[in-house]
Amino acid sequence: MTAPRQRGPEGAVGRPDRILALGVAGGTGSGKTTVARAILEAVGPGRLAFLAQDSYYRDVAWANEAELLAHNFDHPDALDTPLLVAHLRELKAGRAVEVPVYDFVHHRRTGETVRVEPRPVVLVEGILLLAEPAIRSLLELKIFVDTDADVRLVRRLRRDMAERGRSVGDVLRQYEATVRPMHLEFVEPSKRWADVIVPEGGENRVAMEMVAARLKELLRPGLGAGEAERLALAGDPA
Repeated sequence: MTAPRQRGPEGAVGRPDRILALGVAGGTGSGKTTVARAILEAVGPGRLAFLAQDSYYRDVAWANEAELLAHNFDHPDALDTPLLVAHLRELKAGRAVEVPVYDFVHHRRTGETVRVEPRPVVLVEGILLLAEPAIRSLLELKIFVDTDADVRLVRRLRRDMAERGRSVGDVLRQYEATVRPMHLEFVEPSKRWADVIVPEGGENRVAMEMVAARLKELLRPGLGAGEAERLALAGDPA
């Protein structure tokens, strides 16, 4: 997944009084990034901090070619969830974090980081977000993007070939060996934890308009934490 670009702090003044955390989950190629961009547009770039679960892959630079082929990048253990949880807690507490930069071609952390400042809304996007109780417990609104498997596979093929230097054969082998089995074991069951399910990915304009309206309510000045939680769980726009 390609993360929506972090924008500057236009309109953001000082430390937010109340920070709302949103999670956008769903299978590979489901349209999570499209949904995240729609949320960014609805909230405004100066009011949103973005974290991509993909940034928290564990470094496997030690692996040779055969080990890489056998490595399961689609299992929750492939991700440094404790670090993501720590960063989410820090942002919700109003403190900036340094997010690792991951090299998907060489499967390693580059050693560089990207500084993410706290904003009124923290948006976290990733395939396995809702499969992790520690992450779920920090989210005021949980969104699952639901898209047909064949559409998701085509999108993954295009992305991995264009952005990660993969061949068609490599992508299909990984899909059959780990992506599809892990989706069925972890991703699809995690849908039950979603407050909102968005069918047809980010192309579902009606659902996205209703999500945007819900967010504006949640961000209403003077809204208490209890009322915000009630609004987040009220109804289902999809």
